[in-house]
Amino acid sequence: MSTEKMNNLAQYRPTKAVWFWSCVGASALTMIVGFTAGGWVTGGTATEQAQASTEQAVASLAANICANRFLAAPDATHQVTLLKEVDSWKQDSFIEEGGWVTFANMKEPVDGAADLCAEKVLASNPQTTG
Repeated sequence: MSTEKMNNLAQYRPTKAVWFWSCVGASALTMIVGFTAGGWVTGGTATEQAQASTEQAVASLAANICANRFLAAPDATHQVTLLKEVDSWKQDSFIEEGGWVTFANMKEPVDGAADLCAEKVLASNPQTTG
């Protein structure tokens, strides 16, 4: 670059309109990158994600308790045999109807726990005789 062009560039003072549109463009670009690649979410989405995570954690805990209760029952071997005979898409109903995922002072079973409980019970090999 010539000295004259460098002097002109050094003396350049952007107008208020150039500053304004530069800020708008930089803000828009920052938001686009943040929401697409940066992992940003809105408050509503964050609330939904936290609620879903909480429900999943509660179901997982209830499923662990359910499986332990199920396998500790005196007739666990017989119950596991019955569970295996039930169609896979009805196993959650079998668990719910048996009361394995309905805990003290609850009228309804814990949502999502019955499927997880059935999976855990079927994955185990109970040594209990019934």
